[in-house]
Amino acid sequence: MRRAVRWIVRTTFRVSLTGLENIPPPPYIIAANHQAWFDPAFIIPFFPDAPVIYTMAKRETVFNRAWKRRLLPLIGVFPISPRSGELDEAGVRTVYQVLERGGVVLMFPEGRYSRGRGLRPLKAGVGHFALHAGVPVCPVTVRGTDVLRPFARIEVAIGPAIQPDPPAWWELGRRVTQMVENIRRALTVGLRRRPA
Repeated sequence: MRRAVRWIVRTTFRVSLTGLENIPPPPYIIAANHQAWFDPAFIIPFFPDAPVIYTMAKRETVFNRAWKRRLLPLIGVFPISPRSGELDEAGVRTVYQVLERGGVVLMFPEGRYSRGRGLRPLKAGVGHFALHAGVPVCPVTVRGTDVLRPFARIEVAIGPAIQPDPPAWWELGRRVTQMVENIRRALTVGLRRRPA
């Protein structure tokens, strides 16, 4: 399906794509601006075919028909029910599960469409996910999808990956691991000693 969408997009629009060399190895998060509901069609097909790129959509507005509830999960879309600007617990869990399995998640940190206006304020969730999962963020800008017509020029730019700054507890975790390793070594040495 990804190849079919790529072919349709390439033949119907004049797509300018830059920055493919900036795509990091998975797992990672793609963070893109959001001009219209079809933005994923101009992002996902240009990333490597594997792993599947997952993205989220509002349960109330996108998963509102039985056929959508059956089709969308097959193409990597999972439902969320945001409240007060935050994802629901199941949505949060899904993001971490995808990243833990070495997958990729596409997020639109603006939270809603900008429709060609400047970038809306970004939600903090993408930063939390990147830091807690320890994965880089691949920034993608899309221009030209706010007024979509055949043969329109669409620009897709993939920026250099943003590496997470490890939180303080990572250092503690590393030190705990080293302490456990030191204990393991000491016990191993003790077990090798012959009784007197």
